Amino acid sequence: MAWRLTQYLDMQGERAVALRRDDGPGRRLTGVATTYDLAWRAIAAGDDLLSLATSLATGEEVDLAAALAGGRVLSPLDHPDHAHLLVAGTGLTHLGSAEGRDKMHRDLADPTKQTDSMRMFRLGLEGGKPAQGEIGVQPEWFYKGDGSILARPDGDLVSPFFALDGGEEPEIAGLYIVGPDGSVFRLGYALGNEFSDHVTERQNYLHLAHSKLRVCAIGPELLLGDLPADIRGTTRIVRDGMTVWEKPFLSGEANMSHSLANLEYHHFKYDGFRRPGDAHVHYFGTATLSFSDGFTTRPGDRFEVEAAPFGLPLRNRLAQAETRKVVVKGL
Repeated sequence: MAWRLTQYLDMQGERAVALRRDDGPGRRLTGVATTYDLAWRAIAAGDDLLSLATSLATGEEVDLAAALAGGRVLSPLDHPDHAHLLVAGTGLTHLGSAEGRDKMHRDLADPTKQTDSMRMFRLGLEGGKPAQGEIGVQPEWFYKGDGSILARPDGDLVSPFFALDGGEEPEIAGLYIVGPDGSVFRLGYALGNEFSDHVTERQNYLHLAHSKLRVCAIGPELLLGDLPADIRGTTRIVRDGMTVWEKPFLSGEANMSHSLANLEYHHFKYDGFRRPGDAHVHYFGTATLSFSDGFTTRPGDRFEVEAAPFGLPLRNRLAQAETRKVVVKGL
């Protein structure tokens, strides 16, 4: 049984939240207009998110598929102030994820030389799932941006004018809010497209930070409760109505070299990431990229990510921003 939350706009353009179980209809919640507000009510009441949402669910049914098709579904978590939502992630966390990265970073002059990517991956294999109460090795970590970079489900992923590539990264993301005393609360999980510039990254490993500063997407639905250990989904690229690339992807701890608890610890161990009131979207990584198969995306392509038990698929179109001048003026 899977319970999920969705943020959407009703037919009058007002924000609302819906709760649904499995593939049933959504039920609008009363008294809250955002997931953020719902989470704060749960924290204040010492309640869990599902119990509170169930108590607020009305008899008003919501056709979430129709809302998604109509462009009325929002990211499942946002913040009233974009600057107080941090989007970040971890890489080389999935079994098999080193292969694609290693192809990009291999030292061609010495094929037997182990790359930094492979070293990082092996560290995760050896120490990424520590025993309860112990601290494991820290993973690769990257920053993507604040809340302004989250595109709506079914919205455009706009690649900047200077980008060399715009490629999908099908992932699971954890969604969090920091409580009034600095305690971190996990709301749940969502499908994600972490969207990166793999050509820029391939130029030099030190360009990884540049390649990650891109828009991205999560949703449409927020899965409540524990993440299943074995997630099996599908990622595809549709061009002019035809599927031009498709592959299964795996996630969940059974398919990862790090435990979720270890990834969360190494993110939230920093005081700056535990500011009361802040929200966080944290991508957990992937092992499946069309770029690793030599596929080249182009504007107009539609990325699709789907997996049980996340409900509706995450779909986004690739767009290209127009060239513009960047001017820095002295004062």
